[in-house]
Amino acid sequence: MTRPLRLGVLTPSSNTALEPLTSAIVASIPGASAHFSRFKVTEIALSEQALGQFDDSKILAAAELLADAKVDVIGWSGTAAGWLGFEKDRQLAARIQAHTGIVATTAILAVNELLRLRGMQRIAIVSPYTADVQQRIIDNYRREGIEVVAHTHENIRDNHAFAQVPPQRLLACMEGTVPAAPQAVVTYCTNLHAAQLAVPFEARHGIPLLDTVSTTVWGMLRAAGGDPAGVQGWGALYGWK
Repeated sequence: MTRPLRLGVLTPSSNTALEPLTSAIVASIPGASAHFSRFKVTEIALSEQALGQFDDSKILAAAELLADAKVDVIGWSGTAAGWLGFEKDRQLAARIQAHTGIVATTAILAVNELLRLRGMQRIAIVSPYTADVQQRIIDNYRREGIEVVAHTHENIRDNHAFAQVPPQRLLACMEGTVPAAPQAVVTYCTNLHAAQLAVPFEARHGIPLLDTVSTTVWGMLRAAGGDPAGVQGWGALYGWK
């Protein structure tokens, strides 16, 4: 009997959205399960204190706990590389693998891989962040040759409060970006209740939703040798190869 696929997920401590969403997505893969480890993240801002929450030593300590569960892959379900720089996540994934012996990926590495797979250079971003954090994300994509043609943000700093943004508000924000004709809309935060909006949004507008909770799962399945196409009902991205 083949051992079930175990996906290990690194979670911001104040996040209440990604665990139930991730578990619901993973439940569509027979025999797969999601397992979580937290490290302290309470505020998203550009202050020294807020940026210090993403020190690798804290993340590696949480990854060690997932390694005890003998997971097949470790995924950082967070978007900090959007404002810290994408190299941050490339280095983090390499350090997690070196530290635990387990292959690793992140929400943002997966977003960027999905964009490369489809040759997408025009995206929209919907986030709960403040204007300065959002601008850092936009600037980092510009450096990669990707234009953010439309974006919205809620101007919130408290990470716990992100999950309180109503899904109908998120959907309205997503639909507000459609006139700019993005090739994809990215809901850029793993503490948003947005992943479940993919199917109705895509059916109505023909634009794929890359929700960062979903991209984490997609990236973990790929890294662990699983088939993301087995995920049904959570958006077109799972069929991309």
